[in-house]
Amino acid sequence: MLTLTRSVGETIRIGDDIEVHVVEVRGGTVRLGFTAPREVTIHREEVYRQIAEANLLAAQVTADTLGALAAFAPGAPPTPQPRPAEQVPEGSAG
Repeated sequence: MLTLTRSVGETIRIGDDIEVHVVEVRGGTVRLGFTAPREVTIHREEVYRQIAEANLLAAQVTADTLGALAAFAPGAPPTPQPRPAEQVPEGSAG
């Protein structure tokens, strides 16, 4: 990890098109401003982790999901319907 010291009003550049501005330092808190192209996403760490976790969950595919999607595929065989349970006559040991 690279550690740099900057004062309020100073800037750090990342590559040719990203700037990190030190806006304010108050106690143990630092306010930063960012200038970057629109296609560069910038998130706080906790938000980034939530997004990554949500993407991971969304990418998981279950057998039920695959079966439901297969029903819409062209030329797919019809989905078999479950048969009703057999009735056992009263009084039989079944």
